Amino acid sequence: MQRFKGKIVLVTGAGSGIGAATARRFAAEGASVVMADQAKDKLVRSAADLDQDRTMTHVADVSDLASVEALVQAVIERFKQLDVLVNNAGIATTGSITEASVDDWRRIMATDLDGVFHCTRASVPHLLATKGCIVNVSSVSGLGGDWNMSFYNAAKGAVTNLTRALALDLGQQGVRVNAVNPTLTLTGMTTDMVQDSALMDKFKERIPMGRAGEPDDIAAVIAFLASDDARFVNGVNLPVDGGLSASNGQPRQA
Repeated sequence: MQRFKGKIVLVTGAGSGIGAATARRFAAEGASVVMADQAKDKLVRSAADLDQDRTMTHVADVSDLASVEALVQAVIERFKQLDVLVNNAGIATTGSITEASVDDWRRIMATDLDGVFHCTRASVPHLLATKGCIVNVSSVSGLGGDWNMSFYNAAKGAVTNLTRALALDLGQQGVRVNAVNPTLTLTGMTTDMVQDSALMDKFKERIPMGRAGEPDDIAAVIAFLASDDARFVNGVNLPVDGGLSASNGQPRQA
């Protein structure tokens, strides 16, 4: 498929994991892709196999509005337009509200929530011009609570409802806003969880499809939401969770 031929797509957190997979997916479907991340070495590795004529890397910190504004300006200077924004950059931490630090709270909010705000605010004028769209990477943790992850839950819950509010405000102007809400996905951020065999057994017990997500699983749904195939989909927070959210939470019976 070449659903994004001639389109310009900006992906944050594109140096690894879901972001890198998303950049590859859009590139495979004909887009020119701008890959943004704080880590230059990761960006270089992730972009190495892509068509360099249609690929741009840019080091940026989404928690810093000036950095984001410079990023979006660089996109426009090179490609003259912006059609799709994928707000993927994110971090996580664990700990109770008294165990995790105030600095942890500020750091999570600055990246996971402020980053979405900064990128969206800077990009909207250009997306209005192209009647483009935004796909936010939220989480199942933005649809319900987790034990010992209240900071992350608060940030992703805000992204979930920000997605809905932006869909109302921007939809009438031709810009759709949706989000994907993945469950546990095999990325660098979840390495410690994946290496805990007892924890993984619990995830496999709860996820009807019996496995964690792969970055490509999430990237495929992001591409769908950004495509004309989803042209009448707006304000959706779509679980990409192997059926996890289909459960009412009660344990499986023999």
